[in-house]
Amino acid sequence: MIVQRNIEAKLRAALDPAELRVINESHMHSVPPGSESHFKVIVVSARFEGLGLLRRHQTVNGLLGDELQNGVHALSMETHTPEEWARRAGQVLASPACRGGGKTA
Repeated sequence: MIVQRNIEAKLRAALDPAELRVINESHMHSVPPGSESHFKVIVVSARFEGLGLLRRHQTVNGLLGDELQNGVHALSMETHTPEEWARRAGQVLASPACRGGGKTA
């Protein structure tokens, strides 16, 4: 859980989130048990005010550059302002099933 903790710490420090969820979805993929290679991040921050979706994602990707270059294979994210999050009533999008790495439908 080292990678997950690092992701959480970096996002908390830089974005002061009102809501932060870092979900390790590696178990849904063809990787060894205990892997930390596939993550979903839900981050709600006032720092996203006035930023479009692309800029928000670029911000998160920039903060997690080391992780993305060193073992994190996939990063899914939802980035919201507090107002957007309130309108969604905290609903998170479901992650799709893995279709690669030997998995079959």
